[in-house]
Amino acid sequence: MQVLLQSDPSTDGSQAMTKHLDTVVKDALGRFGDRVTRVEGHLSAAEGHAKTAEDQVHCTLEAHLAGSDSIVVKHKAGNAHQAIDGALRKLRRVVEAQIEKQDPRLHRLPHHGLTDEVVAADGE
Repeated sequence: MQVLLQSDPSTDGSQAMTKHLDTVVKDALGRFGDRVTRVEGHLSAAEGHAKTAEDQVHCTLEAHLAGSDSIVVKHKAGNAHQAIDGALRKLRRVVEAQIEKQDPRLHRLPHHGLTDEVVAADGE
């Protein structure tokens, strides 16, 4: 699985952040094997409105699945790590549901990596 990170100039797009994204994505989605071919991460600062401590950084993750449409999720948080974590939780759930829909025999694959915590909807 290929993992890419793009960021705007006001967010952390460093080599360390790229490595962090690569590690957490592969930990969370690696169990799906070659069904997930690529994940693109986009980090950006909140624009066009007053920034608050709760939603300064936006993370968009796009997963490309073999034989299926891409899946896009978004999450806002106070820093890049929290934004990535929130978006990745959403992405893992949606990817799992999509793959189970394609192949019901895979229903309830064993979970590895992130825990199944309930994430409050952020309106997106």
